[in-house]
Amino acid sequence: MTESQQSDQMRASDADRERVAQVLHGALAEGRITINELEERLSTVYAAKTLGELKPVTADLPVGSAAIEPATTRALGFPDNRIGGHPGSAVSVGVMSGAVRKGSWVLPPNHNSFAFWGGAEIDLRNARFAEKQSTISAVAIMGGIQITVPDDINVDVTGIGFMGSFYLDDKAGTPPAPPTAPTVKITGLAFWGGVVVTRKRRKTEVKELDG
Repeated sequence: MTESQQSDQMRASDADRERVAQVLHGALAEGRITINELEERLSTVYAAKTLGELKPVTADLPVGSAAIEPATTRALGFPDNRIGGHPGSAVSVGVMSGAVRKGSWVLPPNHNSFAFWGGAEIDLRNARFAEKQSTISAVAIMGGIQITVPDDINVDVTGIGFMGSFYLDDKAGTPPAPPTAPTVKITGLAFWGGVVVTRKRRKTEVKELDG
């Protein structure tokens, strides 16, 4: 048996499956695959038991087999493959209404969120990042803004609550992400309202644990 065949028979880890999923989300953001293709391929990814079963999923994408790397590469300082792509909307505004930014989208270097007598929801668990460093300016006046970040990025919350609340609620309980991961700074003001930043595991990881 060749070395390549032995590698293909190795059991895939959660980190291996997540790395391939991130490549697929990037391909969707770049227009290389459709949303239906993304869903089909993700089903294959999360059902994969070995590295060999993961390889065909990205065979027709620029990264090819490079997406199937040892799980240790992240710890060794390799670039995070969620960085890059065409920036999405730079604003999310909820004035006596609601605004939502979630799913597969690309967070621009600067995003402004404003809620007045309304609400805004920003979910970064399946997002990409146009640049390694991003800033979200969140202002809630008699309204609320909910920002959800995955536990494998770095987040810095520096907002101010004035007769309101502006805080980080860490549900993940995990160590800080590696320095190669994207960093999001969240700043702004909550006046008679609230801005809550919640750090959670990725939805895909939760599904695997529940399954």
